Amino acid sequence: MSTLGSFIWSIADQLRGPYRPNQYGNVILPFTILRRLDCILEPDRDTVRELASKYDNPNRLKVEVSKATGRPFYNTSNYSFANLLADADGLADNLTDYVDRFSADVDVFEYFDFKKEILALEKAGLLREIVKAFRAVDLHPDNVSNSDMGDAFEYIIRKFNEAANETSGDHYTPRDAIRLLVDLLFAEKDAALTEAGIVRTLYDPTAGTGGMLSLAEEHLLAQNPDARLGLYGQEYNPQSYAICKSDLLAKGHDATNIAFGNTLTDDAFKGRQFDFCMSNPPYGVDWKQYAKAITKERDEAGPYGRFAPGLPATSDGQMLFLLHLAHKIRAPEDGGGRVGIVMNGSPLFNGGAESGPSNIRQWLLKKDLVDAIVALPTNMFFNTGIGTYIWILDNTKRPDRKGLVQLIDGASCWTKMRKSLGSKNRELSEADRARVAQLYADFTDADPDYSKVLTNNDFGYWTITVERPLLNETGNPILDRKGNPKPDSKKRDTENVPFTYGGSTAGEAGMVDVIQAYFDTEVKPHVPDAWIDWTKTKTGYEIPFTRQFYKYVPPRPLAEIDADLEKQVAKILDLLREVEQ
Repeated sequence: MSTLGSFIWSIADQLRGPYRPNQYGNVILPFTILRRLDCILEPDRDTVRELASKYDNPNRLKVEVSKATGRPFYNTSNYSFANLLADADGLADNLTDYVDRFSADVDVFEYFDFKKEILALEKAGLLREIVKAFRAVDLHPDNVSNSDMGDAFEYIIRKFNEAANETSGDHYTPRDAIRLLVDLLFAEKDAALTEAGIVRTLYDPTAGTGGMLSLAEEHLLAQNPDARLGLYGQEYNPQSYAICKSDLLAKGHDATNIAFGNTLTDDAFKGRQFDFCMSNPPYGVDWKQYAKAITKERDEAGPYGRFAPGLPATSDGQMLFLLHLAHKIRAPEDGGGRVGIVMNGSPLFNGGAESGPSNIRQWLLKKDLVDAIVALPTNMFFNTGIGTYIWILDNTKRPDRKGLVQLIDGASCWTKMRKSLGSKNRELSEADRARVAQLYADFTDADPDYSKVLTNNDFGYWTITVERPLLNETGNPILDRKGNPKPDSKKRDTENVPFTYGGSTAGEAGMVDVIQAYFDTEVKPHVPDAWIDWTKTKTGYEIPFTRQFYKYVPPRPLAEIDADLEKQVAKILDLLREVEQ
């Protein structure tokens, strides 16, 4: 994963004893951030100190520092890694002074409670050795690229989580998966993104350590070095937030664009919309503790609120982020926007007709927002082997994609890794990503084993309730006051009728005719006394991805199976004879 990350983590060996393994990250992560910023600041440290002596106002000082160095942040302390070790007795106080004198936008060390860790290290007699070890690591961007730095952070966090034995639904997105997501996210806009001086915005509501934001920017700048991509994100994990913010600070981005907090209960960018949105939300994590606030927001916001289409089960909040992003993309009249989100399989089909998840899918499809869904290989993530899918949403589809959804089975597009990393033993090579991207660009059914293009109506269905009469002891139907047969609840059944049954293209408008045709053909011949209770008919939407790519494999001939069994029996008998002898 990261040679640098492995080296930095090795520094944690010095913490053994006073610190437990699950506490190493509390020291290693903030020190890595501090050393990274220290290396960036070092060339202009004297200039900044001179400016600090002239300007007392922090806002004026920030402006002057930006003019002189081109950086949006600074540190006015007389200390740095270059001279901290010169005063052995004052090391803890001097290091604290160094941390305190960053500009106000560098609040990242507060989220580690770093000053408390400094005192704990001093008390344990470890502070000098840790400072000395990090001083020996040159983390200047000229020597350690932003990509390598991101890999190092994610390696350290993964090791930290392994030591803490964490099994939450937070799955750090591997770089190869992010690159495919970025390829697909920008696919329809690549031509426009090459315009000189173009300015676009990208938003991640589950920013983590900032990997998605960084790789998206890298992708855009590779195409157009003059482009500007404003990066925005929100993260609720304190350590991940601190890493993300410090990483973007180091690259010269506006630090106020990265917010701390829970996106679902406190949208830090309320009212803002973006050109591109991307996310890898937690899987299978319940939102019961937020249910009251989210339900209240839905009720008060009305039909145009972000959660108006429906709410998923409180056992899994993935689809809340899906809805959130659908409401954060720029309006079509302002140029439109696209979303890329990684989720597991449940949002494709969970919940029956008129349940929260079904209503969310219905809203997305009727709004014609779903552009493509791509199945990723299993064993792609570090701490889970489950199947995952990339959803691409677009509110300004090009004409030939309107009203259609492309399903791409990329589950077989992978390369075996030389060394497994946790559950991850497969990766998407550049060729694998190019294969999926080409399938998306071709937008055809010509290769049905890997790509299907379906209409939005292909995912709709009605759940109908089929009743049969309640019989009395003589075998005759029991009638109600109006002379109609009473239904027997024990014989009650439900059937799912596709919108497209019988080749119908009418969608929801064809409900009566399509259901009646289905009933007359599929039900009535088998149970002549049955009828439909139309009052119980429900409309549902699901995306049966696996069913679309299902390949029938006929069972082996019985003679072949019998032959294999006889061989195995013969082997067993031979072994028994050897034992008897």
